[in-house]
Amino acid sequence: MRSKIADAIQMKTQPVALVWTDKEPDAAVRFKPQQWGCVVNLFAAAATRGITGAFDEQTCGCWGGGVGLGFGNQYENFPGGVECFCRFLSTGNEDSQQGRPIGEQMLSSSLGRMADDFLKGERYLGNPEDALRFVEGLPMRKVPAKFVVVRPLDQIDPERDDIKNVTFFVDPDGLSALVILASYGNPDSDNVIIPWAAACQVPGILAYRELDRERPRGLVGMTDITARKNVRATLGENVLSFTAPWPLFQEMEGSVEGSFLERPAWRALQQSKG
Repeated sequence: MRSKIADAIQMKTQPVALVWTDKEPDAAVRFKPQQWGCVVNLFAAAATRGITGAFDEQTCGCWGGGVGLGFGNQYENFPGGVECFCRFLSTGNEDSQQGRPIGEQMLSSSLGRMADDFLKGERYLGNPEDALRFVEGLPMRKVPAKFVVVRPLDQIDPERDDIKNVTFFVDPDGLSALVILASYGNPDSDNVIIPWAAACQVPGILAYRELDRERPRGLVGMTDITARKNVRATLGENVLSFTAPWPLFQEMEGSVEGSFLERPAWRALQQSKG
């Protein structure tokens, strides 16, 4: 499927479709079972290299990736469980009777790369109590399919694939255009949100939740600093994401012709790029 939006905003990468399926796609890139990996890396690879990425409950890269893609509460499987995860996300496990031995064991294990953050905390929230409120507020679910698949939109067949959303990786000009286009047929001012969440949770469970709304909203993502670090080499530094739930994407596609994207202000903005 070719996107009118991608052509109109002159995207340098492919929009990425997220699909639920019970059939493992041919030639898909997968993480090994229980192997660490950043889910957003496979989104980025789909956008820039045309690969297909596939995930299931055993190959979702990390505990947050499992939660984000919709494989239940994988934080329960985090070292030390939900309590240690909440400390990891906030002030760390260094002063935790339960968590400190786990962190010290990580130093000499395959999890050594995360030992410092586990012990001292990522500090994305101020305390474990707030982190627990965040976790409990996530719309976790188990998707009714074996695989969650991400692939370039031009490899998607809307008549065959169970498409849940489409994610664009764009610069500030492209993001501005997508925000406007998401509101083109609706004069309300809250048609797009920027949720605080892990990068994989935005096109995952948070976008899934939008499908339950009468009018699904667009979601701006890639404000996750850890994920930005992981995909900097692939996507560059000047990129955020915009995820359109499938009904919104279809509406936006139908709004391109005759819109501001064909007017002088947008064309001048594009022509002024260095």
